[in-house]
Amino acid sequence: MSLLDLYTSCQLCPRNCKADRQHGQTGFCHVPADLKVARAALHMWEEPCISGEAGSGAVFFSGCSVGCVFCQNHAIAAGQSGKRISIERLADIFLELQTKGANNINLVTPEHYAPSIALALDMAKAKGLHLPIICNCSGYSSLTALRILSDHVNVWLPDFKYYSPELSRKYSHAPDYFTVACQALQFMYEQAGDPVFDDSGIIQKGIIVRHLTLPGCMEDSRSVIHYLHETYGDKIYISIMNQFTPVSELLSDYPELNHTISTSDYDALVDYAIDIGIENGFIQEGETAKESFIPPFDNEGV
Repeated sequence: MSLLDLYTSCQLCPRNCKADRQHGQTGFCHVPADLKVARAALHMWEEPCISGEAGSGAVFFSGCSVGCVFCQNHAIAAGQSGKRISIERLADIFLELQTKGANNINLVTPEHYAPSIALALDMAKAKGLHLPIICNCSGYSSLTALRILSDHVNVWLPDFKYYSPELSRKYSHAPDYFTVACQALQFMYEQAGDPVFDDSGIIQKGIIVRHLTLPGCMEDSRSVIHYLHETYGDKIYISIMNQFTPVSELLSDYPELNHTISTSDYDALVDYAIDIGIENGFIQEGETAKESFIPPFDNEGV
């Protein structure tokens, strides 16, 4: 059985929609099996140990299996933006990013294309790709997709969006988000282990878990951060993000989300993380919640 056969009755995400993506059907992720990429470029806005001074070689894949109502990358998450490419072209993109001086290859929302990406990475490594591979994902990931990628991934960069099933049902149509994310994170830790950095401070292996703070959801954010620290301590890094950017046209039915995070709420959350003993972490400072913080999905580098 070929890896690509997994697309014929797709169960690469927890939705298990069984769409025949190999023959053009689209499932919950909005895209068939054909690779679709919206941007491949040096990205300077990741955590310092990922972007560094040279930048992270970020490849933004179209489609998404979560479907958050507030998605800041909605143009690509819905499969609208992007260019269809071959597996061979994806391998070349990885090598081109390496030539441009990228610190790593950063696979952004890759799980629904896991078989194709694994094959492209095999091709690229045979041609000299040697950079660390980062899996930048939603946290709502199936073990099937993670196992396919795990032979290649050095650094896992998952979101951990929710603790409450009520919130995950309301905003991501996924009442099982916490359960799935816990299983996925455990798999990632067993595969990657403790963090390792090079002499320049760039991460080479390990896990950074991102939590995007949502307006009015501070109690849930505290629960997420408490769970992560209680379970993994300093074996992982936790990135507490304040960059929530309301996309007004998406939020007519969710007015409670149609504003940014207040500085006082975010500072209180950071203080909570410090108070419970978190030392390995990242916080955001300055004006991050704005449209200009979202990269243009204009097929650059594709």
